[in-house]
Amino acid sequence: MTHVPATEILCIGSVLWDVIGRAPLHMRQGSDVPGRITRLPGGVALNIAMTLAHFGMRPVLLSTVGRDAEGDELTHACQGLGLVTEHLYRSEDLPTDRYMAVEGANGLIAAIADAHSLEAAGSKILRPLLGGALGSESAPYDGLIALDGNLTVGLLDDISKHPAFARADLRVAPASPGKADRLLPFLAAGRATLYVNLEEAGLLAGRSFDSSAEAAQHLVNRGAARVLVTDGGRATSDADPRGVHTQTPPEVLVTRVTGAGDTFMAAHIAAEARGEPRDAALHLALDAAAAYVSGGQDT
Repeated sequence: MTHVPATEILCIGSVLWDVIGRAPLHMRQGSDVPGRITRLPGGVALNIAMTLAHFGMRPVLLSTVGRDAEGDELTHACQGLGLVTEHLYRSEDLPTDRYMAVEGANGLIAAIADAHSLEAAGSKILRPLLGGALGSESAPYDGLIALDGNLTVGLLDDISKHPAFARADLRVAPASPGKADRLLPFLAAGRATLYVNLEEAGLLAGRSFDSSAEAAQHLVNRGAARVLVTDGGRATSDADPRGVHTQTPPEVLVTRVTGAGDTFMAAHIAAEARGEPRDAALHLALDAAAAYVSGGQDT
């Protein structure tokens, strides 16, 4: 077994450029309004990693980044943020992935995630965990792992059962509602802590829920080892077979939404890595997410 420092965490999944258009007005389909367009390092795994670094942890990225100019620029940006990039899979043939979103005063209007290179790279991004650099089947990695659902269904299914992940404290997010069902193998395997919003919980369960507590309890009954369910400004719940803990996030003026779930997940992981008790970790994560959506904290 390979022992790792408590502050180290592997972040597996999408590492890409976020192109975000934001307008201070309510928008609908077909709206054409003035606003701001930014390009920032992003992707679920990278958003989580950046926030973890902000909280004093040492994130190690496992993903794919192209050997194109955008990939070189992104890798340098990640290094400047204190992230470990030496284990990234750098492909000559696959371009660097991108995500594009439009947000208005009424929230996310539309988004497109182009993570085709990550899906094409497949298990190659896991070579450091399987080949000995970070762990192997005979000496499993025994630290924290944050995993996002941008990987293929087959690869996520393999991870849910693979011996190289058997000792890890595995934390998993679906990446988007459209990919929520990719987390089903972790329900079947009864492994990992799942981080989902209320919509994603409903898609996983094949039904709708009225509250995060109801959704969290249902997913635990379905086999989840542990699940945290957020619901925007309404109550968030943390459930495992021992029971459900629920807290309401602070009220804030929402100025952005993209990345809020990643911030919540990272802040929660960091709090628990520091040894915070369950209720305190949930409280700190909700405060961090509220600060983020109000514009008060950047990852």
